[in-house]
Amino acid sequence: MVQDVARQVAEQVRTGFGLRLSTMEPVTYGADQHARLWLAQTADGGRYAVKLSGGGTPAGLVVTAYLAEQGVPGIAAPLRAADGRMFVDHDGRRLSVVPWVSDRRALDGPMTGAHWRAYGEVLAAVHAVPVTDELSRLLPAGGAGYPSILTATRALAARLRDPDPADLADPLVAELAGAWSAVADRLEVLTREVEGRAVDQRDRPGATVVCHGDPHLGNLLLGADGQVWLIDWDDAVLAPPECDLMFVLGGVLAFAPITPEQQQAVLAGYGKVDIDPVRLAWFLAVRALDDFSDWTRQALDLDAEAADRDRAARIVRGLVSPMGLVTLADAALRDNDRWL
Repeated sequence: MVQDVARQVAEQVRTGFGLRLSTMEPVTYGADQHARLWLAQTADGGRYAVKLSGGGTPAGLVVTAYLAEQGVPGIAAPLRAADGRMFVDHDGRRLSVVPWVSDRRALDGPMTGAHWRAYGEVLAAVHAVPVTDELSRLLPAGGAGYPSILTATRALAARLRDPDPADLADPLVAELAGAWSAVADRLEVLTREVEGRAVDQRDRPGATVVCHGDPHLGNLLLGADGQVWLIDWDDAVLAPPECDLMFVLGGVLAFAPITPEQQQAVLAGYGKVDIDPVRLAWFLAVRALDDFSDWTRQALDLDAEAADRDRAARIVRGLVSPMGLVTLADAALRDNDRWL
């Protein structure tokens, strides 16, 4: 079945994009449950990321094409299909092709000082592009999904406060019920503050720019001489710069913390910026609740593969660790002065 899908995709890449693929290797890392990705190669050695997307919109493709046209560094623009579009339809999903620019993920390192500086330069260049009418129509506002995130968080909290006794026979369910109980006070603070400060965020003065929305090190690729590429633009939004900069200043990945020296290198590449600590804390809190509830939901899925559930549970443990996002977001909301 997997090989059949790959053959069908390869044929559609040939007819839609004019590329004859000689190999297609599945890429298994990544958090998007609705997408499939292959590293594809042509006979002449060309390499491409072939992606089949089942959710969202093509906005990420539109954004990367626009950023590349604007000369933003570190952007791999999608190929155009024969009909001029940036994707073709495949069984109700979007099939897109982007040049494969590097095998080196920033998470795997090592990142040099030049890489950290280039990371900041790319973010600054993205934030500096004019927002077109098309992007205004296509891109959601950063953090706009917070009501559904709060609903999901409260539903999971209620479920884990009073779990089905039969479910508790599953070790991960029992562990997660304990984890949520241990951070119940933090979750109450986060949900209350996110909801209470939402209107203030809309009314708060500040620029609204194109943001990647998820520019953590897992979406950063490394090249020679300090070059970097920012990939996976499916979560692109229109938001204040803090929506992206929280990944540098807030410490979003517990297993890959960014040191003060690395932060300074990023900011040196980014240039002058006035961080709003209140806004930064709000975006951190929204992200913390989203990650915590979503990864918990995946770990609780008794029908999922054991390896997938275990991975989700590991991420949940990291989120509530001393360096985890739930901990950091709670501290940021309690003491905004720390970000000044």
